[in-house]
Formats: sequence, C-alpha cells, structure tokens
Amino acid sequence: MSAMRPQALVLDFGGVVTRTLFETHALTERALGLAPGSLDWRGPFDQASDPLWRAMQADEISERDYWRTRTSEVGLLVGEDWRDMSTFVQRARGADPQAVLRPEAEQAIRKAHDAGVRLAILSNELDLFYGSTFRERLPLLSLFETIVDATYNYILKPDPRAYAIIGEALDLPLAACVFVDDQKRNVDGALAAGMLAVHFEVAEPARSYAEALGHFGLATP
Repeated sequence: MSAMRPQALVLDFGGVVTRTLFETHALTERALGLAPGSLDWRGPFDQASDPLWRAMQADEISERDYWRTRTSEVGLLVGEDWRDMSTFVQRARGADPQAVLRPEAEQAIRKAHDAGVRLAILSNELDLFYGSTFRERLPLLSLFETIVDATYNYILKPDPRAYAIIGEALDLPLAACVFVDDQKRNVDGALAAGMLAVHFEVAEPARSYAEALGHFGLATP
C-alpha cells in the first residue's frame, strides 16, 4: 500500500512562523529602553548558559513555566510587575508584527499556498502570548484556513487530542498532514499521532522549511 499523499502543512506559530524572543533581544531592549546586553538568556542558541531552558528541555518545568519566569524578570528590569506573557510579547514586539516574521516562513508559506497545499496552525499559546489582535495585524495569517489555539481549548501539545483536533478541523486523516514545531516533544507527539513531522531548528530555518516543503515535492527559493 502506498503512503498517503500529504495535503496540509500544519505549523506551530512562535519560533516557526515568527522569530523567537531569543533572536530579537536587541529589538526588545530598544523597545523597552533597556541597555544593550541586558537580556542574556539564549535558550536553544546557547543552552549551556541557560539552566532554566535546560530544565524545561528535561521536562522539569513546562514551557509556560519558563516564559512565566522570563516575563517576571524582564518586567522587573523595567520596574513593573509582569505576570502575563502577553504583556511581555506585546510590549517587546506588538507594535510591528511584520518585523518579527521569519522571512523564510513567509516565502515557504506563500509557496505552499500557491501550490494548493492547505495551511493550518496548531499553537499552544498564540493569543495567550501575542494578544487577540495580533492575527489581524499579520496579513500572512489570512492564508491559513484554520488556526487551533490552546489558549481557548486548554489542550496543549503533545496531548494526542491536540493533533486530533487539527485533523478534525481540516477534515483530513493525520497521515495527510505535515506538522512542523520547534519543540521536539511536540514533534514526537505528532509522530505518535500518525502525522508526518519536521523538527524545526530555529538556528537553521531555511533548512527546516526546505524539509517541510520537500514532503509536498516543493523546493524552497
């Protein structure tokens, strides 16, 4: 029996469609009026110097725990009490969503859309982190036919139900979906659910998108 032909590209949002907060420290510092170098945690770009990130990767804390701590730390740097990740993200980058969009993401998404590939987003915290109006200010998101956001249903990847929900939303078997995420645990969850999956390397976005599009027989520019 031949393998099912992929029909949909399902993307995580933060880190895959947008650049990570680790990559935009300079933008954040300028936006918040902080001295250059004030933010020195580097997550996947320098795991040795970020013990909190290593704890998250070891499943000792959740991803939300990691960002809750960083949010509080940055809030203190500007003399405020921040308890909501959306406060951090919107103050750091909310004024210009286009500035934090990965150019590799825009190229790959438009190429897939033009080729007739169906597009969806499966996120654990899109609106929780970015705010409910962010989508409206990022025109690229209009190309996606469905967005499933655990901000509202509270079913976080890698819970098997999260992948089932996106399959139901697309009315496709999961074997017809290619899932892309920068967290390996979420990729493993997708594979276990029966999806094709790509572990997105934030340090090599072009290669990761080339791998994803390759499942559809598409080459990146």
